[in-house]
Amino acid sequence: MEPRSRALAALCVTEIVSWGVLYYAFPVLVGAISADTGWSVAAATGAFSVGALVSAGAGIVVGRLIDRHGPRVVMTTGSVVGVLAVVAIATAPTLPLFYAAWALAGLAQAATFYPPAFAALTGWYGEARVRALTTLTLVAGFSSTVFAPLTAALLGPLGWRGVFGVLAVVLAVVTVPLHAVLLTPPWRAHDRVAGGAGDADHARVVLRSPRFAVVTAVIRSARSASTRRRSTSSRCSSGAAWTWAPRRSRWG
Repeated sequence: MEPRSRALAALCVTEIVSWGVLYYAFPVLVGAISADTGWSVAAATGAFSVGALVSAGAGIVVGRLIDRHGPRVVMTTGSVVGVLAVVAIATAPTLPLFYAAWALAGLAQAATFYPPAFAALTGWYGEARVRALTTLTLVAGFSSTVFAPLTAALLGPLGWRGVFGVLAVVLAVVTVPLHAVLLTPPWRAHDRVAGGAGDADHARVVLRSPRFAVVTAVIRSARSASTRRRSTSSRCSSGAAWTWAPRRSRWG
């Protein structure tokens, strides 16, 4: 395999693991976190939201670092930060520290999720990037399919802290070496002047393009469908618990 193909294969694996550990595990575990710690579900979810906000804000800096230093250094560092963040989440004794741990996880998300991976493939493949980007998107889309049931299966015997501990090991063993060893295609470092007229014109063209509208609609539909599935699952779980309680009291 040529270096670009090896890098693409590595990113397919690391995106599945990074999204699974740093994103999809939390919705499965939030109920157990609340029950074990006494923090409300809303309070625990607030920490997760803080991570998302940090990720969005840090994305600009991460993009500039990738432009200058390449994706290998940035994504490897992001994976290391992610491991430390997940360990901090697993061991957080108080809600403020839980929030701080998720803020650190947000930095890792900014350096390991789709945006840096897409930037890497665009830089490596140039005009031939569409097939590589499509491949990565399709393969990494299986992250929730893999990690949601895996997290649920581990929750019973390990508890939520134990699950995050195991996931930290998975993140360390898989993503750190793959990013460090295989993201090696040549990278042309460059600095772009932020806010230039060319960038502004290009941004306007992209925002008005039919392709951008279609991609935005697909992403919104996918998120909406995911939200409905989680909502339905939550209602079913609540309903099952409600119907089980009278049976237990009747036979108790």
